[in-house]
Amino acid sequence: MSKPLTDQEKRKQISVRGLAGVENVADLKLNFNRHLHFTLAKDRNVATKRDYYFALANTVRDHLVGRWIRTQQHYYETDPKRVYYLSLEFYMGRTLQNAMVNLALENACDEATYQLGLDMEELQDMEEDAGLGNGGLGRLAACFLDSMASLGLAAYGYGIRYEFGIFNQKIVDGRQVEEADDWLRYGNPWEKARPEYMRPVHFYGRVEHAADGVKWVDTQVVLALPYDTPVPGYRNNIVNTMRLWSAKAPCDFSLQDFNVGGYIEAVLDRNLAENISRVLYPNDNFFEGKELRLKQEYFVVAATLQDIVRRFKASKFGSTEFVRSDLSALPGKVAIQLNDTHPALAIPELMRILVDIEKLPWEKAWDIVVRTCAYTNHTVLPEALERWPVDLFQNLLPRHLEIIYEINRRHLERVGKLYPDDADRVRRMSLIEEGDVKKINMAHLCIVGSHAVNGVARIHSEIIKDTVFKDFYDTDPHKFQNKTNGITPRRWLLMCNPGLADVIAERIGDDYIRNLDQLKGLLEFVDDDAFIRDVAKVKQENKMKFAAHLEEHYAVKINPGSMFDVQVKRIHEYKRQLLNCLHIITLYNRIRKEPNKAWTPRTVMIGGKAAPGYHTAKLIIQLITSIGNVVNNDPVVGDRLKVIFLENYRVTLAEKVIPAADLSEQISTAGTEASGTGNMKFMLNGALTIGTMDGANVEMAEEAGEENLFIFGMRVKDVEALDKTGYDAMAYYNRIPELKQAVSQIAAGLFSPNQVDLFKDLVNMLMHHDRFKVFADYEDYIKSQERVSALYKNPKEWTKMVIRNIAASGKFSSDRTISQYAREIWGMEPSLEKIAAPDDPR
Repeated sequence: MSKPLTDQEKRKQISVRGLAGVENVADLKLNFNRHLHFTLAKDRNVATKRDYYFALANTVRDHLVGRWIRTQQHYYETDPKRVYYLSLEFYMGRTLQNAMVNLALENACDEATYQLGLDMEELQDMEEDAGLGNGGLGRLAACFLDSMASLGLAAYGYGIRYEFGIFNQKIVDGRQVEEADDWLRYGNPWEKARPEYMRPVHFYGRVEHAADGVKWVDTQVVLALPYDTPVPGYRNNIVNTMRLWSAKAPCDFSLQDFNVGGYIEAVLDRNLAENISRVLYPNDNFFEGKELRLKQEYFVVAATLQDIVRRFKASKFGSTEFVRSDLSALPGKVAIQLNDTHPALAIPELMRILVDIEKLPWEKAWDIVVRTCAYTNHTVLPEALERWPVDLFQNLLPRHLEIIYEINRRHLERVGKLYPDDADRVRRMSLIEEGDVKKINMAHLCIVGSHAVNGVARIHSEIIKDTVFKDFYDTDPHKFQNKTNGITPRRWLLMCNPGLADVIAERIGDDYIRNLDQLKGLLEFVDDDAFIRDVAKVKQENKMKFAAHLEEHYAVKINPGSMFDVQVKRIHEYKRQLLNCLHIITLYNRIRKEPNKAWTPRTVMIGGKAAPGYHTAKLIIQLITSIGNVVNNDPVVGDRLKVIFLENYRVTLAEKVIPAADLSEQISTAGTEASGTGNMKFMLNGALTIGTMDGANVEMAEEAGEENLFIFGMRVKDVEALDKTGYDAMAYYNRIPELKQAVSQIAAGLFSPNQVDLFKDLVNMLMHHDRFKVFADYEDYIKSQERVSALYKNPKEWTKMVIRNIAASGKFSSDRTISQYAREIWGMEPSLEKIAAPDDPR
């Protein structure tokens, strides 16, 4: 019998990883050794694994830089319309493998490192995640950057270079403990500081109204230092830029006050200014009205808009003498997309630049702003909507408050004319909410100041028109659009699941990576025994690999023959990890009751971070780990049911667990998850979905056929009906014996024997004030899970359903999403053309 292939030999056989040409490999080895020696000043006999990672990263970076310079030169010469994607979060994960995939260097680098006696996967594991995001919103921004570059759009991602990203999660005694994410500790080989483009940002001060216009004076200045990261398109030689701003105190900071403390204290006080870019706020779908957060939001907006205006004025067909001075041409050359309301201050800030600095009349300036800006809404949860106290603004951004008041005055004048007898509508539509504390409604500001407003899945876009923003839809229906989210198939298939990418390419070619709709071609093979076998084999290999990973890093042994039932996402009541828990307990009780029945073995994996201040979410984590302690140590159950909490869920862990999953849990209450994107990743990677008709699940069911997903539970209309009659949790509790048993066991301390009342707050919430109606969907969820278990017993039928899902996942490429943004909002045309590589003659 031939000995099994090593990982490296297996990788070599995967064609989608690019060719390993002999010259290419020799070149890479040469450059690797050069970087080790000259960039890192290390000799091979003292170099560490981290040194080798940095040598490889710098070698790959060299291949990016030539294309990067060429791309930016190309934009300067052709002067295309540019799109600026403004986001407080970019959840990038690791860069090395993604860069190799997009440059077709993966096999060549693998071979080069192998010849140098190194294992490329081990080196890749040295890279820190760039965790500059909380979850869906930040990861969406990262996928969008990949698609914009792959579609040849002149695009720029603008955000903040947080010194500390999303916290690292440790589970200690079953509880979440947060640890600072010092991701820059060893340096970041992918960024290039650009001090020559440093920009001043102003805070505080006061406003002077004079005959020659308005001046914002006596401000405190913080400098914004840009760091650029290359964003390569997929094999098209285009490299765009993500520019992240870091806060620096000016040289004279605090010294001009020659405070009594003196020189040393003044220098130490520089930290106050530099704290602006210190840390990412760790809330997902929750608004925390802190002054530092408002400073972050203005900081990124003010620095970015200066950059946008500078670039607009300077670029005109490569002529440096020519400077554009007519700002009325701005909307033809610039599109600004606001990723949620976090960068909403772009609207008043652009007004300030146009009116106060460029001296345009208000009406002209306002027309430019509205035609330039567009707003993406990401949630309808009221606790997530940004409402800033007016007095905070008055102090921090006095001129912007005046501008917002004037925007509101003109807006309400228009509404009053349209609805002369509807004072209540005028009140509802105001940008200013009256009350104990006057607040600015940032979503209202975004809608009024944008020419396009979009939701992120069809059902979500309908909900915002029917409910939260109904008044605005009635007034300006033309503004409202849908742009269903998508994911990049480069990271989320080619990179994380090369085995699956390859068996697909063997059947339909490899062009589907650029045009994911081509996956429909797999429907021809749904009854092809060889293809069914190949797809099942790849899934089994991915499961074995993930099981080995869990054993190595967490010392937990799992049965790779069991169904991998996975729910990974931020911990939140609306995502209903508690419903999953109730199913686990129900399954546990059933196995204990009939231990000799032929149960479908399951390994339930739940992962995700809870915001540090979100008590209920932290309690949910404790419940999951506590259930695991009981279930995993019950000899009656054996390995037919295991419960694992996946610690420190992040982009890099997602890339490992998603390809290994059999079942994807997407079980939010209908009407609460705006879109979801994890759902799409699981679908593309050969997991089946159990889910509610919420977010993009609705469109997934439409694409694949509802019979190819496990859809259960209330629809939006049912939830609304329940809200009208009133949701009575006790009624379900008393009617459904297995639900009563499970909840009673939690309440009685079965899972917390050392602290019997540990979960009393959770139980009390479920019984008396559960906004998300867990019990209402319990019965249908359990029935649906029984159908899942039954199908899993028939591997061939299961895999056929998997193939139908993969074949239907083409719509959920972020390439499709971005093409729609480009054509329908930005007025730009995507292109799959390659530009010349740096080594090509022009």
